Amino acid sequence: MSKSAVVIAIDAGTTGIRSRAVFADGRPSISAYQEFTQYFPMPGWVEHDANEIWNAVHTTLSTVITQVNAPISAIGITNQRETVLAWDKSTGKPYGKAIVWQDRRTADRCRDLASELPLVREKTGLVLDPYFSGSKMEWLLVHGNVPVSQNLALGTIDSWIIWNLTQGASFVTDASNASRTMLFDITSMNWSTELCSMFGIPMHALPTVVPSSGRAGVTAAASGVPSRNPYFGNRWRSASRSLWTSLL
Repeated sequence: MSKSAVVIAIDAGTTGIRSRAVFADGRPSISAYQEFTQYFPMPGWVEHDANEIWNAVHTTLSTVITQVNAPISAIGITNQRETVLAWDKSTGKPYGKAIVWQDRRTADRCRDLASELPLVREKTGLVLDPYFSGSKMEWLLVHGNVPVSQNLALGTIDSWIIWNLTQGASFVTDASNASRTMLFDITSMNWSTELCSMFGIPMHALPTVVPSSGRAGVTAAASGVPSRNPYFGNRWRSASRSLWTSLL
């Protein structure tokens, strides 16, 4: 990589998006930040507008790129996990709001599945809790009027951002996000047919799981950012810190 090259990080948090350019030659980084709306339609419910999230990504990323006078070597994402949304792959339009990781609307459903806890622990290492994405996906399908078709996409925020950056060419996630859905077998490193069946999740609607560090796609001109920039790397974000794989 050239000493003048730059890596751009997209930090997709729970309340806002920050894009930051980091230069190989050590010059000061450039960043832009934009918050988005938190929706609380009922006690215990927390939602995000997926289009607001994408607009914040687009705005901050474009702001940073216009100030960068160097070749962009890679773009990486660190994101809030567990938050999930559904969208139509043929139109790119979300079905309603995203359900945020803080949301507790599926607490009763998780209690009803208490007898399945040994299976969940064995496959995922997790407990049955509405914090994780699986029961949220089920709620979207059962109560959110999301139609099941070959064009259905169910994904976390990283998948949504990458989908938009690549204009649908890459529908992917990584194991650090997939492992928080309550649908991912951490031993086989694949989506679990048993857990997807338990929650009624069509496996064709889930993203391909790719390595946390590696080339997952390239930006498309139609996304509104310069095209052919490679997207590398994806890691989870927590309230206290973010972890990044090597992006270069």
